[in-house]
Amino acid sequence: MRNDIRICDKCKHMKVKSALSKLSVIAPDAEVKVACKSYCGPCSRFAFIFINGRYVTAATEDEAIEKAKKYVK
Repeated sequence: MRNDIRICDKCKHMKVKSALSKLSVIAPDAEVKVACKSYCGPCSRFAFIFINGRYVTAATEDEAIEKAKKYVK
């Protein structure tokens, strides 16, 4: 089963290029979708990743990716 991973290209707390490479390591089969998620309130305060139906937030990109690992299928 493929993982559904989405990140926002407008998020000020994540760099899309580095996040994509890190996410491809934890979920090599996933096609990461990059677009606005209309999650602007939390997005302005935290780094976030939408993974398999869950929003994972953290103070930094690395922390969000670390938290997202437990939701990878």
